[in-house]
Amino acid sequence: MVRVIMGLQGHGKTKQIIDLTNKAVSEELTVACIERGTKLTFDINHKARLVDVSDYFIESYEHLKAFICGMYSGNYDLSKIFIDSLYKVSKSDYIKQTEDFLLWAESFGAEHGIDFVITISADEKAASDIIRKFF
Repeated sequence: MVRVIMGLQGHGKTKQIIDLTNKAVSEELTVACIERGTKLTFDINHKARLVDVSDYFIESYEHLKAFICGMYSGNYDLSKIFIDSLYKVSKSDYIKQTEDFLLWAESFGAEHGIDFVITISADEKAASDIIRKFF
């Protein structure tokens, strides 16, 4: 399952992802939260694997896919992956690439039993039909 939380900056997306991550950790799930920077360090429960991708030179969606595959290969028990601010993490806001990534996450998640929750900082009205499928 892939869930996208989309809205302009200041609409509470990060607060939602913090709450959802902490709830997942409290349910004894193995959780990873991916962000660019360290703004969530004190808000996310320490039992979640909080990853600052700026340490790993993620420069595209292809890099992000490989990074997620690497995380999974080292942690087969991952059940949820949260990505805060997908455009910042992937360093891309191209709609077609975003659609392709979301479809890949849906397929990868179904194959490996991982749910994704992803925030995108953009106006919901600009979302394509494929992106809306994940609202």
